[in-house]
Amino acid sequence: MPTSPTSPTSPATANTEATGALQEILLELVDEHGTTIGTAEKLAAHQPPGLLHRAFSVFLFDERGRLLLQRRALGKYHSPGVWSNTCCGHPYPGESPLAAAARRTHEELGISPSLLAEAGTVRYNHPDPASGLVEQEFNHLFVGLVSAAPEPDPEEVGETAFVTAEELAARHAEAPFSAWFMTVLDAARPAIRELTGPSGGW
Repeated sequence: MPTSPTSPTSPATANTEATGALQEILLELVDEHGTTIGTAEKLAAHQPPGLLHRAFSVFLFDERGRLLLQRRALGKYHSPGVWSNTCCGHPYPGESPLAAAARRTHEELGISPSLLAEAGTVRYNHPDPASGLVEQEFNHLFVGLVSAAPEPDPEEVGETAFVTAEELAARHAEAPFSAWFMTVLDAARPAIRELTGPSGGW
């Protein structure tokens, strides 16, 4: 159930059981304008029909203008084993989307962007047929540059790849991608083109 907002940057509330501590991760609920209206437990927010919550999506490019993709680890409860953009996630209640994007990119991929810039927002409702969960998200988009090689956390990321726009199109036609991937990519394209230049093909 939704609750009132928690204190800034508080990642979770902890419930202690006999077997140890079970953390309840909270997401920030928002209205259609992106204004915070409360919090909800992460899994509950993704149960049909879904609760609109704040999220972020990151698109990082190397010096050749190639996009860094990740294939989500098979152990993920939501959309396991599918390809997606560099990093996606949810800010903690009270955490800025930019700070969350940088934090989560480092946690999942072991890299820190040399540039990370806001690229607008997009609101969507995407069911995930495989898990039965729903992505009702107000998504903050970020584009940036990366120069270091990824060192993924295997619990989060199964594989990475740098791809050109042409290579992405071929891969997208053959391999499963996250339900939200094309929505966030299309919304970020103006900022991506500004970042990579007209010759990048994005």
